Amino acid sequence: MKYLKNSSPLKFAVILAVIFLLQSCSDFLEQEPGTQTSINEQLGTKQGVLQAMNGMYRSIEANVRTEAFTTYADLQGGNLKFAPGISTNTTVGQVTTPGNVVNLYSFDDLADKSNLAAFYSTSYNIINQANLILEFTDALTDASETEKNQIKAEALTARAYTHFLLSEIYSQNYGFTADASHLGIIYNNTSITNGLQYPARETVAATYTFIINDIKDALNLYANTVLSNGPAYSYFNKNNAKALLARVYLAKKDWKNAYDTADDIIKNSGVVLMSSADYLAQWQKPDAPVSEVLLEFSIPKDAEGAISGSLAAFFGYTSDSQYGKYTASKDLFDLYESTDIRKQLFKNHPLPTSVNLQKEILNYYFTDKFQGNPGYVAFRLSEQYLIRAEAAIELNNSSQATQDINTIRTRANAAVLKGNEDLKEAVFLERRKELCFEGHLFFDIARNKKDVSRNDGCIALSCSLTYPSPKFILPIPRSNINLNSNLKQNESY
Repeated sequence: MKYLKNSSPLKFAVILAVIFLLQSCSDFLEQEPGTQTSINEQLGTKQGVLQAMNGMYRSIEANVRTEAFTTYADLQGGNLKFAPGISTNTTVGQVTTPGNVVNLYSFDDLADKSNLAAFYSTSYNIINQANLILEFTDALTDASETEKNQIKAEALTARAYTHFLLSEIYSQNYGFTADASHLGIIYNNTSITNGLQYPARETVAATYTFIINDIKDALNLYANTVLSNGPAYSYFNKNNAKALLARVYLAKKDWKNAYDTADDIIKNSGVVLMSSADYLAQWQKPDAPVSEVLLEFSIPKDAEGAISGSLAAFFGYTSDSQYGKYTASKDLFDLYESTDIRKQLFKNHPLPTSVNLQKEILNYYFTDKFQGNPGYVAFRLSEQYLIRAEAAIELNNSSQATQDINTIRTRANAAVLKGNEDLKEAVFLERRKELCFEGHLFFDIARNKKDVSRNDGCIALSCSLTYPSPKFILPIPRSNINLNSNLKQNESY
Protein backbone atom coordinates (compact mmCIF):
# COMPACT_ATOMS: atom_id res chain seq x y z
CA MET A 1 0.00 0.00 0.00
CA LYS A 2 1.22 3.49 -0.82
CA TYR A 3 0.94 6.12 1.87
CA LEU A 4 2.79 9.15 3.06
CA LYS A 5 4.32 8.87 6.48
CA ASN A 6 3.16 11.05 9.31
CA SER A 7 5.91 12.98 11.05
CA SER A 8 6.27 13.16 14.81
CA PRO A 9 4.87 16.18 16.65
CA LEU A 10 8.39 17.58 16.96
CA LYS A 11 8.69 17.67 13.19
CA PHE A 12 5.53 19.75 12.98
CA ALA A 13 7.07 22.53 15.06
CA VAL A 14 6.69 25.10 12.35
CA ILE A 15 3.05 24.28 11.73
CA LEU A 16 2.23 24.54 15.41
CA ALA A 17 4.26 27.73 15.51
CA VAL A 18 2.04 29.18 12.82
CA ILE A 19 -1.05 28.45 14.89
CA PHE A 20 0.71 29.85 17.96
CA LEU A 21 1.53 33.00 16.03
CA LEU A 22 -2.08 33.39 15.04
CA GLN A 23 -3.09 33.25 18.68
CA SER A 24 -0.38 35.25 20.42
CA CYS A 25 1.95 36.82 17.82
CA SER A 26 4.90 35.22 19.64
CA ASP A 27 8.01 34.26 17.69
CA PHE A 28 8.46 31.09 19.68
CA LEU A 29 6.83 27.70 20.13
CA GLU A 30 6.90 26.06 23.54
CA GLN A 31 7.54 22.40 22.67
CA GLU A 32 8.04 20.95 26.14
CA PRO A 33 8.93 22.37 29.56
CA GLY A 34 12.18 24.27 29.39
CA THR A 35 12.67 24.21 25.62
CA GLN A 36 11.71 26.54 22.83
CA THR A 37 12.22 26.41 19.08
CA SER A 38 11.94 29.60 17.08
CA ILE A 39 10.63 29.72 13.55
CA ASN A 40 14.04 31.07 12.51
CA GLU A 41 15.70 27.98 13.94
CA GLN A 42 13.15 25.54 12.52
CA LEU A 43 13.32 27.00 9.02
CA GLY A 44 17.03 27.73 9.07
CA THR A 45 18.02 24.37 7.58
CA LYS A 46 16.97 22.35 4.57
CA GLN A 47 15.78 19.55 6.85
CA GLY A 48 13.59 21.96 8.81
CA VAL A 49 12.09 23.45 5.65
CA LEU A 50 11.38 20.00 4.20
CA GLN A 51 9.71 19.00 7.46
CA ALA A 52 7.59 22.13 7.23
CA MET A 53 6.71 21.34 3.62
CA ASN A 54 5.70 17.82 4.61
CA GLY A 55 3.48 19.34 7.27
CA MET A 56 1.97 21.67 4.68
CA TYR A 57 1.02 18.71 2.48
CA ARG A 58 -0.49 16.90 5.45
CA SER A 59 -2.55 19.99 6.23
CA ILE A 60 -3.79 20.20 2.63
CA GLU A 61 -4.71 16.51 2.60
CA ALA A 62 -6.62 16.77 5.86
CA ASN A 63 -8.40 19.94 4.70
CA VAL A 64 -9.69 18.57 1.39
CA ARG A 65 -10.72 15.29 3.03
CA THR A 66 -13.18 16.93 5.41
CA GLU A 67 -16.77 15.78 4.92
CA ALA A 68 -18.19 19.21 4.11
CA PHE A 69 -15.58 20.02 1.47
CA THR A 70 -15.28 16.54 -0.09
CA THR A 71 -19.03 16.31 -0.72
CA TYR A 72 -19.75 20.01 -1.32
CA ALA A 73 -19.75 20.34 -5.12
CA ASP A 74 -21.52 17.04 -5.83
CA LEU A 75 -24.04 17.37 -3.01
CA GLN A 76 -25.01 20.92 -3.92
CA GLY A 77 -25.22 20.08 -7.61
CA GLY A 78 -27.36 16.97 -7.21
CA ASN A 79 -25.01 14.04 -7.77
CA LEU A 80 -25.37 12.80 -4.19
CA LYS A 81 -28.13 11.79 -1.84
CA PHE A 82 -28.05 10.34 1.67
CA ALA A 83 -28.05 6.71 2.69
CA PRO A 84 -30.47 5.59 5.43
CA GLY A 85 -29.33 5.41 9.04
CA ILE A 86 -27.67 2.20 10.22
CA SER A 87 -27.81 2.60 13.99
CA THR A 88 -29.58 -0.01 16.09
CA ASN A 89 -31.91 2.47 17.76
CA THR A 90 -35.05 4.10 16.42
CA THR A 91 -33.15 6.02 13.74
CA VAL A 92 -32.40 2.89 11.71
CA GLY A 93 -33.67 3.36 8.17
CA GLN A 94 -34.25 7.08 8.56
CA VAL A 95 -32.78 9.39 5.96
CA THR A 96 -31.48 12.57 7.55
CA THR A 97 -29.05 15.29 6.57
CA PRO A 98 -25.61 14.78 8.18
CA GLY A 99 -24.84 17.49 10.70
CA ASN A 100 -21.62 18.52 8.97
CA VAL A 101 -23.53 19.65 5.85
CA VAL A 102 -27.00 20.40 7.22
CA ASN A 103 -26.93 24.16 6.61
CA LEU A 104 -25.14 24.38 3.29
CA TYR A 105 -27.26 21.54 1.86
CA SER A 106 -30.36 23.74 2.11
CA PHE A 107 -28.46 26.70 0.59
CA ASP A 108 -28.73 28.36 3.98
CA ASP A 109 -25.31 28.18 5.56
CA LEU A 110 -24.77 30.37 8.63
CA ALA A 111 -22.00 32.91 9.11
CA ASP A 112 -22.08 32.26 12.86
CA LYS A 113 -21.74 28.50 12.50
CA SER A 114 -20.74 27.73 8.93
CA ASN A 115 -20.35 24.11 7.88
CA LEU A 116 -17.09 25.10 6.20
CA ALA A 117 -15.74 27.45 8.87
CA ALA A 118 -12.87 25.08 9.68
CA PHE A 119 -12.04 24.75 5.98
CA TYR A 120 -11.78 28.54 5.67
CA SER A 121 -9.46 29.01 8.65
CA THR A 122 -7.35 25.96 7.85
CA SER A 123 -6.91 27.13 4.27
CA TYR A 124 -5.38 30.40 5.42
CA ASN A 125 -3.17 28.50 7.86
CA ILE A 126 -1.94 26.42 4.91
CA ILE A 127 -1.29 29.59 2.93
CA ASN A 128 0.68 30.99 5.84
CA GLN A 129 2.75 27.79 5.98
CA ALA A 130 3.52 28.15 2.27
CA ASN A 131 4.49 31.79 2.78
CA LEU A 132 6.84 30.92 5.63
CA ILE A 133 8.55 28.33 3.43
CA LEU A 134 8.89 30.86 0.62
CA GLU A 135 10.33 33.52 2.92
CA PHE A 136 13.00 31.30 4.47
CA THR A 137 14.11 29.13 1.55
CA ASP A 138 16.41 31.57 -0.25
CA ALA A 139 18.56 31.98 2.88
CA LEU A 140 19.26 28.25 3.24
CA THR A 141 22.99 27.56 3.21
CA ASP A 142 22.74 23.77 3.09
CA ALA A 143 20.53 23.50 -0.01
CA SER A 144 21.51 23.81 -3.65
CA GLU A 145 19.87 26.36 -5.94
CA THR A 146 18.06 23.49 -7.67
CA GLU A 147 16.66 22.27 -4.36
CA LYS A 148 15.64 25.76 -3.31
CA ASN A 149 13.88 26.34 -6.62
CA GLN A 150 11.95 23.08 -6.25
CA ILE A 151 10.90 23.97 -2.69
CA LYS A 152 9.67 27.39 -3.79
CA ALA A 153 7.85 25.94 -6.79
CA GLU A 154 5.88 23.52 -4.62
CA ALA A 155 5.07 26.19 -2.02
CA LEU A 156 3.90 28.62 -4.71
CA THR A 157 1.66 25.96 -6.25
CA ALA A 158 0.23 25.09 -2.84
CA ARG A 159 -0.48 28.76 -2.21
CA ALA A 160 -2.20 29.16 -5.58
CA TYR A 161 -4.20 25.94 -5.22
CA THR A 162 -5.49 26.83 -1.76
CA HIS A 163 -6.46 30.36 -2.78
CA PHE A 164 -8.27 28.93 -5.82
CA LEU A 165 -10.34 26.56 -3.67
CA LEU A 166 -11.27 29.47 -1.42
CA SER A 167 -12.23 31.56 -4.45
CA GLU A 168 -14.50 28.81 -5.79
CA ILE A 169 -16.41 28.59 -2.52
CA TYR A 170 -16.47 32.19 -1.30
CA SER A 171 -16.65 34.30 -4.47
CA GLN A 172 -19.06 34.16 -7.38
CA ASN A 173 -17.76 32.66 -10.62
CA TYR A 174 -15.47 34.77 -12.78
CA GLY A 175 -18.21 35.63 -15.28
CA PHE A 176 -20.66 36.84 -12.63
CA THR A 177 -19.86 40.42 -13.66
CA ALA A 178 -18.62 41.46 -17.09
CA ASP A 179 -15.21 42.61 -15.81
CA ALA A 180 -14.92 40.28 -12.78
CA SER A 181 -15.02 43.32 -10.50
CA HIS A 182 -17.13 41.55 -7.88
CA LEU A 183 -15.69 40.47 -4.54
CA GLY A 184 -12.97 37.86 -4.61
CA ILE A 185 -10.99 36.76 -1.57
CA ILE A 186 -8.11 37.99 0.54
CA TYR A 187 -4.89 36.92 -1.18
CA ASN A 188 -2.09 36.42 1.30
CA ASN A 189 1.43 36.48 -0.13
CA THR A 190 3.33 37.22 3.07
CA SER A 191 3.38 35.33 6.36
CA ILE A 192 2.20 36.69 9.67
CA THR A 193 5.79 36.83 10.92
CA ASN A 194 5.73 40.25 9.25
CA GLY A 195 2.94 41.27 11.61
CA LEU A 196 -0.79 40.66 11.62
CA GLN A 197 -2.43 42.29 8.62
CA TYR A 198 -6.08 43.16 8.11
CA PRO A 199 -6.42 43.33 4.34
CA ALA A 200 -9.57 43.77 2.29
CA ARG A 201 -10.84 41.29 -0.27
CA GLU A 202 -9.49 41.56 -3.80
CA THR A 203 -11.75 41.64 -6.81
CA VAL A 204 -12.19 38.30 -8.56
CA ALA A 205 -10.13 39.65 -11.47
CA ALA A 206 -7.25 40.49 -9.13
CA THR A 207 -7.62 37.18 -7.26
CA TYR A 208 -7.21 35.23 -10.50
CA THR A 209 -4.25 37.36 -11.55
CA PHE A 210 -2.48 36.49 -8.29
CA ILE A 211 -3.30 32.79 -8.66
CA ILE A 212 -2.08 32.64 -12.26
CA ASN A 213 1.09 34.57 -11.48
CA ASP A 214 1.93 32.21 -8.62
CA ILE A 215 1.50 29.16 -10.86
CA LYS A 216 3.54 30.69 -13.67
CA ASP A 217 6.30 31.59 -11.23
CA ALA A 218 6.23 28.03 -9.95
CA LEU A 219 6.45 26.57 -13.46
CA ASN A 220 9.61 28.59 -14.06
CA LEU A 221 11.18 27.15 -10.91
CA TYR A 222 10.32 23.44 -11.03
CA ALA A 223 13.50 21.40 -11.19
CA ASN A 224 12.00 17.88 -11.24
CA THR A 225 13.95 17.17 -8.07
CA VAL A 226 12.44 14.71 -5.60
CA LEU A 227 12.65 16.20 -2.13
CA SER A 228 9.91 14.34 -0.24
CA ASN A 229 9.33 10.72 0.69
CA GLY A 230 6.36 8.80 -0.65
CA PRO A 231 4.81 8.40 -4.08
CA ALA A 232 5.58 11.17 -6.58
CA TYR A 233 1.90 11.62 -7.46
CA SER A 234 1.29 12.91 -3.92
CA TYR A 235 3.24 16.14 -4.41
CA PHE A 236 3.02 19.18 -6.62
CA ASN A 237 5.12 18.97 -9.77
CA LYS A 238 5.28 20.65 -13.14
CA ASN A 239 2.56 18.46 -14.68
CA ASN A 240 -0.05 18.94 -11.99
CA ALA A 241 0.81 22.63 -11.61
CA LYS A 242 -0.10 22.93 -15.30
CA ALA A 243 -3.29 20.97 -14.60
CA LEU A 244 -4.17 23.51 -11.93
CA LEU A 245 -3.41 26.34 -14.35
CA ALA A 246 -5.67 24.79 -17.00
CA ARG A 247 -8.49 24.54 -14.46
CA VAL A 248 -7.99 28.16 -13.41
CA TYR A 249 -8.03 29.33 -17.04
CA LEU A 250 -11.23 27.35 -17.58
CA ALA A 251 -12.85 28.98 -14.56
CA LYS A 252 -11.70 32.37 -15.88
CA LYS A 253 -13.09 31.53 -19.32
CA ASP A 254 -9.71 32.31 -20.81
CA TRP A 255 -10.38 29.84 -23.58
CA LYS A 256 -7.14 30.14 -25.55
CA ASN A 257 -4.91 29.61 -22.52
CA ALA A 258 -7.17 26.86 -21.17
CA TYR A 259 -6.95 25.06 -24.50
CA ASP A 260 -3.19 25.46 -24.88
CA THR A 261 -2.41 24.41 -21.31
CA ALA A 262 -4.63 21.32 -21.39
CA ASP A 263 -3.26 20.46 -24.83
CA ASP A 264 0.30 20.67 -23.49
CA ILE A 265 -0.52 18.29 -20.64
CA ILE A 266 -2.26 15.79 -22.93
CA LYS A 267 0.62 15.75 -25.40
CA ASN A 268 3.68 16.19 -23.20
CA SER A 269 3.00 15.01 -19.63
CA GLY A 270 3.82 11.38 -20.35
CA VAL A 271 0.57 10.38 -18.63
CA VAL A 272 -2.00 8.47 -20.68
CA LEU A 273 -5.69 7.77 -20.21
CA MET A 274 -6.79 4.56 -18.54
CA SER A 275 -7.91 2.01 -21.09
CA SER A 276 -11.50 0.87 -21.44
CA ALA A 277 -10.52 -2.69 -20.49
CA ASP A 278 -8.83 -1.51 -17.30
CA TYR A 279 -11.11 1.37 -16.31
CA LEU A 280 -13.23 -0.42 -13.70
CA ALA A 281 -10.34 -2.36 -12.20
CA GLN A 282 -8.28 0.81 -11.84
CA TRP A 283 -10.96 2.58 -9.83
CA GLN A 284 -11.63 -0.50 -7.73
CA LYS A 285 -8.04 -0.76 -6.48
CA PRO A 286 -8.20 -0.33 -2.69
CA ASP A 287 -5.12 1.83 -2.15
CA ALA A 288 -3.16 3.11 -5.17
CA PRO A 289 -4.78 5.77 -7.37
CA VAL A 290 -5.77 5.32 -11.00
CA SER A 291 -2.85 5.39 -13.44
CA GLU A 292 -3.91 8.66 -15.10
CA VAL A 293 -3.77 10.59 -11.83
CA LEU A 294 -1.79 13.82 -11.93
CA LEU A 295 -2.12 14.59 -8.23
CA GLU A 296 -3.62 12.62 -5.37
CA PHE A 297 -3.26 13.79 -1.79
CA SER A 298 -2.45 10.41 -0.30
CA ILE A 299 -3.43 9.33 3.19
CA PRO A 300 -0.81 9.58 5.93
CA LYS A 301 0.08 6.36 7.68
CA ASP A 302 1.60 6.22 11.15
CA ALA A 303 4.40 3.97 12.40
CA GLU A 304 1.88 1.29 13.37
CA GLY A 305 0.37 1.27 9.89
CA ALA A 306 -2.88 2.99 10.87
CA ILE A 307 -4.45 5.63 8.64
CA SER A 308 -6.24 8.74 9.78
CA GLY A 309 -9.24 8.19 7.51
CA SER A 310 -10.18 8.22 3.85
CA LEU A 311 -12.95 9.10 1.42
CA ALA A 312 -14.39 5.63 2.00
CA ALA A 313 -15.75 7.01 5.27
CA PHE A 314 -18.24 8.98 3.17
CA PHE A 315 -18.68 6.87 0.03
CA GLY A 316 -17.64 3.35 0.99
CA TYR A 317 -19.74 0.22 1.32
CA THR A 318 -18.62 -2.82 3.34
CA SER A 319 -21.90 -4.46 4.29
CA ASP A 320 -25.55 -3.63 4.94
CA SER A 321 -24.51 -2.63 8.45
CA GLN A 322 -21.39 -0.66 7.50
CA TYR A 323 -21.47 1.97 4.76
CA GLY A 324 -20.92 5.65 4.11
CA LYS A 325 -23.49 8.42 4.29
CA TYR A 326 -23.50 9.37 0.60
CA THR A 327 -24.74 7.51 -2.47
CA ALA A 328 -25.35 8.43 -6.10
CA SER A 329 -28.65 10.07 -6.89
CA LYS A 330 -30.74 8.72 -9.74
CA ASP A 331 -30.35 12.21 -11.22
CA LEU A 332 -26.77 11.14 -11.89
CA PHE A 333 -27.20 7.39 -12.31
CA ASP A 334 -29.83 7.75 -15.05
CA LEU A 335 -27.54 9.91 -17.17
CA TYR A 336 -25.43 6.89 -18.11
CA GLU A 337 -26.42 4.74 -21.07
CA SER A 338 -26.88 1.05 -20.34
CA THR A 339 -23.70 0.22 -22.25
CA ASP A 340 -21.58 2.82 -20.42
CA ILE A 341 -19.01 0.97 -18.31
CA ARG A 342 -18.95 3.86 -15.84
CA LYS A 343 -22.44 2.81 -14.79
CA GLN A 344 -20.87 -0.37 -13.45
CA LEU A 345 -18.95 1.71 -10.92
CA PHE A 346 -22.22 2.07 -9.04
CA LYS A 347 -23.22 -0.97 -7.02
CA ASN A 348 -26.87 -1.32 -6.04
CA HIS A 349 -27.46 -2.21 -2.39
CA PRO A 350 -31.15 -2.39 -1.37
CA LEU A 351 -31.49 -1.05 2.17
CA PRO A 352 -34.40 -0.71 4.62
CA THR A 353 -35.67 2.86 4.60
CA SER A 354 -38.32 4.66 6.61
CA VAL A 355 -40.95 6.08 4.25
CA ASN A 356 -44.03 7.69 5.82
CA LEU A 357 -43.38 5.79 9.06
CA GLN A 358 -43.22 2.50 7.16
CA LYS A 359 -40.11 0.45 6.38
CA GLU A 360 -39.47 -0.10 2.69
CA ILE A 361 -36.52 -1.63 0.82
CA LEU A 362 -35.10 1.00 -1.53
CA ASN A 363 -32.14 0.87 -3.92
CA TYR A 364 -28.97 2.81 -3.12
CA TYR A 365 -26.05 3.09 -5.52
CA PHE A 366 -22.64 3.27 -3.87
CA THR A 367 -19.68 4.25 -6.01
CA ASP A 368 -16.64 2.02 -6.45
CA LYS A 369 -14.47 5.10 -6.97
CA PHE A 370 -13.66 5.44 -3.31
CA GLN A 371 -13.48 2.04 -1.66
CA GLY A 372 -10.68 0.70 0.51
CA ASN A 373 -8.37 3.54 1.54
CA PRO A 374 -8.57 6.07 -1.28
CA GLY A 375 -6.82 9.43 -1.23
CA TYR A 376 -8.23 12.70 -2.54
CA VAL A 377 -7.95 12.86 -6.35
CA ALA A 378 -7.09 16.47 -7.12
CA PHE A 379 -6.23 16.19 -10.83
CA ARG A 380 -6.29 13.49 -13.48
CA LEU A 381 -5.88 13.41 -17.23
CA SER A 382 -9.54 12.91 -18.20
CA GLU A 383 -10.32 16.39 -16.90
CA GLN A 384 -7.75 17.86 -19.27
CA TYR A 385 -9.48 16.33 -22.31
CA LEU A 386 -12.75 17.87 -21.15
CA ILE A 387 -11.11 21.25 -20.48
CA ARG A 388 -9.67 21.21 -23.98
CA ALA A 389 -13.09 20.24 -25.36
CA GLU A 390 -14.92 23.05 -23.57
CA ALA A 391 -12.32 25.59 -24.62
CA ALA A 392 -12.41 24.32 -28.20
CA ILE A 393 -16.16 24.95 -28.38
CA GLU A 394 -15.66 28.57 -27.41
CA LEU A 395 -12.82 28.86 -29.93
CA ASN A 396 -15.14 27.62 -32.69
CA ASN A 397 -13.19 24.40 -33.06
CA SER A 398 -16.14 22.02 -32.90
CA SER A 399 -14.24 19.16 -34.53
CA GLN A 400 -11.62 19.12 -31.75
CA ALA A 401 -14.32 19.41 -29.10
CA THR A 402 -16.24 16.50 -30.60
CA GLN A 403 -13.06 14.45 -30.84
CA ASP A 404 -12.16 15.03 -27.19
CA ILE A 405 -15.64 14.28 -25.89
CA ASN A 406 -15.73 11.15 -28.02
CA THR A 407 -12.36 10.05 -26.66
CA ILE A 408 -13.87 9.92 -23.19
CA ARG A 409 -17.17 8.45 -24.40
CA THR A 410 -15.52 5.76 -26.55
CA ARG A 411 -13.41 4.61 -23.63
CA ALA A 412 -16.62 4.35 -21.60
CA ASN A 413 -18.36 2.38 -24.36
CA ALA A 414 -20.96 5.13 -24.69
CA ALA A 415 -22.41 6.24 -28.02
CA VAL A 416 -20.21 8.76 -29.80
CA LEU A 417 -21.45 12.20 -30.78
CA LYS A 418 -22.64 12.46 -34.37
CA GLY A 419 -21.95 16.13 -34.89
CA ASN A 420 -25.39 17.67 -34.58
CA GLU A 421 -25.54 17.79 -30.77
CA ASP A 422 -25.40 20.83 -28.49
CA LEU A 423 -21.70 20.57 -27.72
CA LYS A 424 -21.84 22.87 -24.70
CA GLU A 425 -24.44 20.66 -23.08
CA ALA A 426 -22.57 17.54 -24.17
CA VAL A 427 -19.33 18.56 -22.48
CA PHE A 428 -21.19 19.69 -19.36
CA LEU A 429 -22.88 16.30 -19.04
CA GLU A 430 -19.68 14.43 -19.83
CA ARG A 431 -17.91 16.27 -17.03
CA ARG A 432 -20.77 15.39 -14.70
CA LYS A 433 -20.50 11.69 -15.53
CA GLU A 434 -16.74 11.31 -15.81
CA LEU A 435 -15.72 13.53 -12.89
CA CYS A 436 -18.54 12.74 -10.46
CA PHE A 437 -17.60 12.82 -6.76
CA GLU A 438 -14.32 14.55 -7.63
CA GLY A 439 -15.52 18.02 -6.63
CA HIS A 440 -16.62 19.72 -9.86
CA LEU A 441 -20.37 19.75 -10.48
CA PHE A 442 -21.57 22.77 -8.47
CA PHE A 443 -18.73 24.91 -9.82
CA ASP A 444 -19.49 23.71 -13.37
CA ILE A 445 -23.12 24.72 -12.86
CA ALA A 446 -22.10 28.20 -11.69
CA ARG A 447 -19.54 28.68 -14.48
CA ASN A 448 -22.18 27.79 -17.05
CA LYS A 449 -24.77 29.99 -15.29
CA LYS A 450 -27.20 27.10 -14.95
CA ASP A 451 -29.87 26.51 -12.32
CA VAL A 452 -29.58 23.77 -9.70
CA SER A 453 -32.36 21.21 -9.76
CA ARG A 454 -32.05 18.34 -7.30
CA ASN A 455 -34.73 15.68 -7.50
CA ASP A 456 -34.03 12.13 -6.36
CA GLY A 457 -33.53 11.89 -2.63
CA CYS A 458 -33.49 15.62 -1.97
CA ILE A 459 -34.63 16.32 1.59
CA ALA A 460 -33.41 19.91 1.81
CA LEU A 461 -35.68 22.82 2.63
CA SER A 462 -34.77 24.06 -0.83
CA CYS A 463 -33.94 21.59 -3.62
CA SER A 464 -33.38 24.12 -6.37
CA LEU A 465 -31.39 27.29 -6.89
CA THR A 466 -31.93 29.75 -9.72
CA TYR A 467 -28.88 31.45 -11.21
CA PRO A 468 -27.82 34.11 -10.35
CA SER A 469 -28.16 33.84 -6.60
CA PRO A 470 -26.06 34.94 -3.61
CA LYS A 471 -26.49 31.36 -2.35
CA PHE A 472 -24.07 30.01 -4.98
CA ILE A 473 -21.36 30.97 -2.48
CA LEU A 474 -20.98 30.56 1.27
CA PRO A 475 -20.66 33.14 4.06
CA ILE A 476 -17.29 34.22 5.37
CA PRO A 477 -17.23 32.80 8.93
CA ARG A 478 -18.35 35.43 11.43
CA SER A 479 -15.26 34.96 13.59
CA ASN A 480 -13.09 36.10 10.70
CA ILE A 481 -15.34 39.07 10.00
CA ASN A 482 -15.13 40.08 13.66
CA LEU A 483 -11.33 39.83 13.62
CA ASN A 484 -10.82 41.88 10.45
CA SER A 485 -12.91 45.01 10.07
CA ASN A 486 -11.81 45.28 6.43
CA LEU A 487 -13.25 41.88 5.53
CA LYS A 488 -16.61 42.37 3.82
CA GLN A 489 -19.28 39.68 4.19
CA ASN A 490 -20.94 38.03 1.19
CA GLU A 491 -24.38 39.23 0.15
CA SER A 492 -27.37 37.75 2.02
CA TYR A 493 -25.29 36.59 4.97
